[in-house]
Amino acid sequence: MQNATLVFDLDGTLVDSLPDLVAATNHALSDLSLPLVPAETLRRTVGFGARRMIVEGLNQTGLTLPEPDLDRLLARFLAYYEPNIARETRPFEGAVAALEDFRAAGARLAICTNKRLSLAEHLLKELAIDGLFDAVAGRDSFPVYKPHPDHVRGAVRMAGGDLTSAVMIGDTGIDIAAARAADIPVVGCAFGYSEAPIETLKPDAVISHFRELDAAIRPLLARTAAPASQS
Repeated sequence: MQNATLVFDLDGTLVDSLPDLVAATNHALSDLSLPLVPAETLRRTVGFGARRMIVEGLNQTGLTLPEPDLDRLLARFLAYYEPNIARETRPFEGAVAALEDFRAAGARLAICTNKRLSLAEHLLKELAIDGLFDAVAGRDSFPVYKPHPDHVRGAVRMAGGDLTSAVMIGDTGIDIAAARAADIPVVGCAFGYSEAPIETLKPDAVISHFRELDAAIRPLLARTAAPASQS
């Protein structure tokens, strides 16, 4: 793990944030007196950001709104979500212990999330895990965001790492596509918010609990180091 850079998605990978995101979405939609949208309906849209969750909620009722109305609903979402960001959100079981072990072993840790940077930093602080990360790259940290590879590359650079010894850990096709485009290996989390079974998206490894992550990552790091050691 020495000098490795581990890049984590946030929602659905490190933290189970679905309950608070669903609550914020339904709060935004309550302005239209719409029925509550169930969590399972919104689960697959988490990786795309708040606006997509709102649109999906509207789709369930057959509504299509113009951009100014979507902007207003997004503002309602954010006004509710920020002060309630960690009401029910918690790290997945074993996540914090794994992060602490990776840091102790010499790895750099970074977040690469399509959540806005201010919200990501706020959530990490509320959960008291902000000190575990060398870098946090949010949706608005760069001109592009996942699945664009420069979002992942930027997170690695911010952490002071090198792409040749980096691994992405995520839970959706967005994360896998971003890692592939950035040319780094990726571990898929089966407990996350992927619309399809994560195995079908063909990550380099799959975990169902954080206790499995160390064993999943080490062969991938050895594989990325192999060309350098053979030269």
